[in-house]
Amino acid sequence: MTYIVNDACIACKYTDCVEVCPVDCFYEGENMLVIHPDECIDCGVCEPECPADAIRPDTEPDMEKWVEFNRKYSELWPVIITKKEPLPEAEERDGEEGKLEKYFSEAPGEGG
Repeated sequence: MTYIVNDACIACKYTDCVEVCPVDCFYEGENMLVIHPDECIDCGVCEPECPADAIRPDTEPDMEKWVEFNRKYSELWPVIITKKEPLPEAEERDGEEGKLEKYFSEAPGEGG
């Protein structure tokens, strides 16, 4: 099992989760984070840290696409281990539907 980040993170990018991760398996895109599924040790400490409820176990229904999504971008984006400020529009976008189609950017973040 692994944890994944889903589209609830897009346009919010809270980074509370990265500070508690014992194996540094979060990777930063321009407007979201992902978890490398092969590096995640399934400890679950990140899940309750996410204010947007964007971190889910891959055992939930229909998570296969998110495992592959997280794998793809974790191999393209830099690792992030330091908490940063959320995106300016985070509160406004939190809970919004259809964020993958509306806002997702494939561009990498800064990492760090």
